[in-house]
Parts: sequence; C-alpha cells; structure tokens
Amino acid sequence: MKLYFAPGACSLSPHIVLREAGAKFDLEQVNNQEKKTKSGVDYWSVNGKGQVPVLEFDNGERLTEGPVIVQWIADQNPTAGLIPAAGKPERYRVQEWLNFITSELHKSYGPIFRPTTPDAYKDISRENIGKRLDWVDQQLAGKQYLMGDTFTVADAYLFTVLRWSERIKLDLSKWKNITAYMDRVAARPKVKEAMKAEGLIQ
Repeated sequence: MKLYFAPGACSLSPHIVLREAGAKFDLEQVNNQEKKTKSGVDYWSVNGKGQVPVLEFDNGERLTEGPVIVQWIADQNPTAGLIPAAGKPERYRVQEWLNFITSELHKSYGPIFRPTTPDAYKDISRENIGKRLDWVDQQLAGKQYLMGDTFTVADAYLFTVLRWSERIKLDLSKWKNITAYMDRVAARPKVKEAMKAEGLIQ
C-alpha cells in the first residue's frame, strides 16, 4: 500500500490516519507544481485529477479523495477506534464533520493560496472561514476532540486544514478552544511521526 502525498497538503490527513491505525504503507512524495513524483513518475498518470492524496493498493487499484481514504483506512483497522462502526449514529456524526471540513473549510482556504485570486475575494474567503471557526470553537468547548474524548479521522482532517491558517495570515489565537485543540492533536505521537516524515517539524 502506498500513499502519494505532498508535504503539509491535505494528504497529511490520511498520512496521520495510517500511522494512528498502525497500518503498513510506503510514501511517495509528489511535487504539486510540477505534477511529478520524487521517483520521476508523471503524477497525472497516477491521478487524472492531479491532486493528492492517492492511496494505491498492492493490486494496483487506487483510491482518491481524502475524506473517503481516511474512512477506508479506519474501517480496515477497526481496533484503532478511528471511526465508529457503520450503523451507529456516531458514525454519521464523523461523516458530518468530514463533509463540513471538506466543503466549508478546505475549499475556502484553496483560493487564498492562488496568486491569481483577487485580494477582495481572498478577504471574503478569510471572513467566511472566520465565521465557520466561530462555530467550530463553540463545538469544541469542553471537548478533547470533535467527538469528545476519542480521536477520529475527522480530527486528522481538521488539524491538517487548520495548519494552513498561518500561511493565509489567519491568526487562530482568538479561538481559544481551537488553539488548545491544535496543540493537543499536534502532541499526539503518531501525528508527530507523520509531520516529521513530511519534513514539517524536526
């Protein structure tokens, strides 16, 4: 099994989940600008969407889209407790979070990274993210993680996306529950492992 990733990109989420699950996997780094892997493969031939992450199975089949990949990993490693079992109400709460993070947060950060996006649009995007984070901060009140005391795949994804805040000059310090949460997730041994492997921390 191989994860195609770009350091610090949304592929950090399944990378964290693979490590939290205790899965065996290889890493293949992708240059997002050149669309080439570190070993020289044309990344468009791996994923026609041109985006990370891709999880490649030993039989050559590939799975794309981060929120789907993390659910697959969690389901293959149920003892890790990274997602509630299918049919349980909590399962759909985790999926609700994954959907919110991908549609309301992840996709709002993207345009701000692009140099061609007009500044006025970037300001609107930052404002929209801020409103979403007001709500997320409320949801985290009195909780260790999004689902309470248990770390799930949704936490790996939220942590990954919120790490981009500094790059778009969005100060998270006004959201006290979020900043405490980010510190808590960053301190997890498997999260540290993933970040070290991607060269994000020493």
